[in-house]
Amino acid sequence: MAWWRDARFGMFLHWGLYAIPAGEWNGNKDYGEWIRTSAEIPLETYDQLQPKWNPTDFDADAWAEMAAAAGMKYVVITSKHHDGFCLWDSAVTDWDVAGSPNQRDILAELSTACRKHGIKFCTYHSIMDWHHPDYLPRRTWEKDRSTEGADFERFEQYLHAQVTEIITRYHPAVMWFDGEWENTWTHERGVKLFELCRRLAPEMIVNNRVDVHRQGMQGFSGSSEAVGDFDTPEQEIPATGLPGVDWESCMTMNRHWGWNQADTVWKSPETLIRNLIDIASKGGNYLLNVGPRADGTFPPNAVERLAAIADWMKQNSEAIHGTTASVFDALPWGRCTVKAGDDFSALYLHVFDWPKDGQLLLPGLGNQVIEARTLGGAPQAVAAVPSQEGVMLVVPQQPSDPIATVIEVRIEGRPIVYRTPSITAESERFVRGLDVTIATPAADAELRYTSDGSEPTAASPRVQGPVHVADTCTVRAAMFHDGRRRSEVASRTFTRVEPLPPVEVQPSGDGLVLQQAAVDWNTIPDERPELMTKGMLVPQVALPKGVGEHVALSFSGFVDVAASELYRFALSSDDGSKLWIDGKVVVDNDGLHGATEQRGEVALAKGLHQLEVVWFNATGGAELRLKWAAPGQPFAELPAAALKH
Repeated sequence: MAWWRDARFGMFLHWGLYAIPAGEWNGNKDYGEWIRTSAEIPLETYDQLQPKWNPTDFDADAWAEMAAAAGMKYVVITSKHHDGFCLWDSAVTDWDVAGSPNQRDILAELSTACRKHGIKFCTYHSIMDWHHPDYLPRRTWEKDRSTEGADFERFEQYLHAQVTEIITRYHPAVMWFDGEWENTWTHERGVKLFELCRRLAPEMIVNNRVDVHRQGMQGFSGSSEAVGDFDTPEQEIPATGLPGVDWESCMTMNRHWGWNQADTVWKSPETLIRNLIDIASKGGNYLLNVGPRADGTFPPNAVERLAAIADWMKQNSEAIHGTTASVFDALPWGRCTVKAGDDFSALYLHVFDWPKDGQLLLPGLGNQVIEARTLGGAPQAVAAVPSQEGVMLVVPQQPSDPIATVIEVRIEGRPIVYRTPSITAESERFVRGLDVTIATPAADAELRYTSDGSEPTAASPRVQGPVHVADTCTVRAAMFHDGRRRSEVASRTFTRVEPLPPVEVQPSGDGLVLQQAAVDWNTIPDERPELMTKGMLVPQVALPKGVGEHVALSFSGFVDVAASELYRFALSSDDGSKLWIDGKVVVDNDGLHGATEQRGEVALAKGLHQLEVVWFNATGGAELRLKWAAPGQPFAELPAAALKH
């Protein structure tokens, strides 16, 4: 992942047969790469685009050169989008460039050009395939395409064969999967495809869309079981960074991914450059899309914006490439990226709003400043003045760049930012005792705390590990340096609670009662008479094979708790689910959604407690999993021996 983390910036390329109609079909001009299904184009009609594939002006060298000039370190091209058309000569299908008038191998030419210009070649590959006869499900409007004889297992073999071709022929640095959200694709299939990639190219990076656990457009995997090396927010930038999580925001320059000649809503160069800065300052990568035209050229609006980005990056690329996330919580005037080292570090301040009073505050910065200067053009020295609030920079009267002026601040050692410490624990409630963690990102911080609600002082106990609390109390903490408090005081109250008493019942045996019914739910109703049917015994909370769509399940019985504690429960499902313990809702994961996990907690005394899980599936993927954890323990499936009826 090292090169990918250093890159920070890449180019996405959505190109295929959908570029030929240029977004228009039967008078509607708002289509893109989804045109075949959005415009409900019959397969035999869409097939007629293949003889029209003739990108005579395609110049892979020009594409790679523009990407490199803009400071992009990798290119991701659609080897195959959802329409199934392949941009290389595949041995397992004729639905590719080899069956068109222009048989040039797009992937081969672009991979060669990328190597020439020092950038990484990467491929996007759709799992979903609207063309292959074995892919299921069909589009809902495709009434004329029978599913008789369709075999998804055979399609999976086809998918693996094509992925193998791409990896072994073109050696992409990243396999960027998509189209994983339909019910035929499962976690198990995702793991198999991920393992194929690992086996063929152990150094190759694979995104999280190889699996089913992506939580919608926000793009982050919602399960600890999810495979994939980085998460994929789409058309959005997370509000904050996520320490320890690799992520990449893919975004368009206008409204469409594929070429649409009627789309005039182009983002400004300022927006695109500031998006890049914002994402880098949060520790992510920016994958910026271009939808080439059918002749193989970039739209002029895209070329202009790439040139504007190139101009800014010529002056400021060192403030993007190889940087990590900001060390400040928030900066009202802009963003910060960092290159940290043991001897000295560089803080790159990207100033969006130039201060009228000529002063920029670096809040809480505790390092000695070696020097500060503007980047780009003729660098100007910037004075740095220590203050009670941190370090104040005295900047020139005018910015050197109207989009973002960058100021490099070199400091001694690794960044030290005096900030309010965090106080965390598994819960704010406990039954017998709780370990509380008090922390700050500063490596040499001196943290002091109290647990009686009083103000911490330099004489208060020093944090030297988890703080154990045994009774209800308020923990307060602050950062100190040279005997002086340097941060705001953090405060959090932890409460000892009485566990729910066990129920007085004599169970009949192990396992739970499972009831099933056909339903048409968007959410779980309070009254569920349709589930009041004769049930069957099952050992655990798990979906039966072939559970199908428009169905609901109820698992009911008791859970045998071995010790009085506060227990955490994690309920994963697609679609909605709820967990009740002793008649109380503990986890609410209700509603129509993809595979997501929600958590809750409840204090339980030793003994039996009534348990019920209700789950439903409307359409699409089906998933259900229940886990629990005692204090200090990882989540695990409820053991069958603990479930009674």
